[in-house]
Amino acid sequence: MKLKPLDDRVVIKQSDAQEKTTGGIILPDTAKEKPQIGKVIATGPGKLLDDGKRSKMSVKKKDDVIYAKYIGSEVEIEGEKYVILKESDILGIVEK
Repeated sequence: MKLKPLDDRVVIKQSDAQEKTTGGIILPDTAKEKPQIGKVIATGPGKLLDDGKRSKMSVKKKDDVIYAKYIGSEVEIEGEKYVILKESDILGIVEK
């Protein structure tokens, strides 16, 4: 995939939605919650500041992140679902 985000934007590959509950009930597609966790695929160069310099990005490629639920633009490229959002919409990095 050749998708390069601009400025402080981040491309995230969405995790799969939960297929069944902890009790073992299989969820239909309409009942599945939108995932809020994913892996960073690409980052932009950083936000352009007033002095012409770029701010450093807090996330990097391959980071697992949690992001706001109804934020960003969903796109599908080559059958894979991605979310493009601003770095500020990322709530945290999941450390392993």
